[in-house]
Amino acid sequence: MNLPPAYAWLESEASPLPKMIAGALSFYGLHEAPGGKDNSVILGWAKELNLPNYKSDDTPWCGLFMAKIAKDAGKVYPGAPLWARNWMLFGSASATPMLGDVLVFNRPGGGGHVGLYVGEDADAFHVLGGNEGDAVSIVRMARARLLAARRPAYRVQPASVRVIKLAPSGALSTNEG
Repeated sequence: MNLPPAYAWLESEASPLPKMIAGALSFYGLHEAPGGKDNSVILGWAKELNLPNYKSDDTPWCGLFMAKIAKDAGKVYPGAPLWARNWMLFGSASATPMLGDVLVFNRPGGGGHVGLYVGEDADAFHVLGGNEGDAVSIVRMARARLLAARRPAYRVQPASVRVIKLAPSGALSTNEG
């Protein structure tokens, strides 16, 4: 999977990872197609999820990615999942973000961004998601941008769901998508 060294622990976690994290990691490194082409995998998600208005990977796909991994994990995703801020209705509110929580952020210039918590440092949350640098990747996002943290519904919450303290690594993301 070739995770950056700061996140290699995800591959060797002793406790089972939350299903949405495991599902997201299975797509780690997937990129948009270059130029005017489209990645057929990304477009296939829209077809699988019956989102016929999604026609190009040039359209922000963070919410599409989240809907795909939520569905695969057996979770009910919000209506109109392409709109990142609709993910503020997913699961239940989480006062303290932890591994596997869905994080919703505001986006410079309006709109939003959605991804999964994989850790935090003093200034940022480390977020695994789609359309982060046009790929499924992990980026650091400023804490001040957080709008909501939402915990998926678990029958039995995995022991790996906990606060993860990480060292800062890499620049802060400023404009996803």
